[in-house]
Amino acid sequence: MELKNKNVFVTGSTRGIGLAVAHKFASLGANVVLNGRSEISDELLAQFADYGVTVIGISGDISNGEDAKRMVAEATEKLGSIDVLVNNAGITNDKLMLKMTEEDFERVLKINLTGAFNMTQAVLKPMSKARQGAIINMSSVVGLMGNVGQANYAASKAGLIGFTKSVAREVAARGVRVNAIAPGFIESDMTDAIPEKMKDAMIAQVPMKRIGQAEEVAEVAAFLASQEYLTGQTIAIDGGMTMQ
Repeated sequence: MELKNKNVFVTGSTRGIGLAVAHKFASLGANVVLNGRSEISDELLAQFADYGVTVIGISGDISNGEDAKRMVAEATEKLGSIDVLVNNAGITNDKLMLKMTEEDFERVLKINLTGAFNMTQAVLKPMSKARQGAIINMSSVVGLMGNVGQANYAASKAGLIGFTKSVAREVAARGVRVNAIAPGFIESDMTDAIPEKMKDAMIAQVPMKRIGQAEEVAEVAAFLASQEYLTGQTIAIDGGMTMQ
């Protein structure tokens, strides 16, 4: 898929990986929908002024099915279509299993997994009718290998991988591709707050011995959106953590 003049909706794109993904697509000439639970600020929109593309902000709650439909309808009305959906929005709520409540578990799945379901279902019919489109689900290496204190998060991210493969099989013949990205240890506001000793221990687990950058994840997202014979795959960008 040629990305220039295509319309890309990136959930959870006000910061971190989602924002880097939005910048990457805009730099390639795509129009972008920025999304978050709160109203998208003018300052954030101004970051995209030099790309020469249309960038709009649509706020809402992806975990609410009706809100997801409303956001997709609004984006379609303003841009004409959604050609690429990046399901990036997600949360963590880390606790050891013995201390995790049912609410702790279900809240993470509601946003990370059900949110992707809601957004995917909302875009799938028009994409199938157009017989083209790309959906990219942001999973995690935790969904591939698990992690202490993250049973809820790991379940949601592993669920996204199964979801990706199933939907990819359903819509491949209609020209719609569905893939997942599994980032590893990526620099972010969250990693900046980690004590240096703990950060060093985490980096020691990475064969490439460094933290990844959000922009590197964004490169993979653009690649998956553009490759027309690639679907149902999970690409781990993790410095070799999950190599087999």
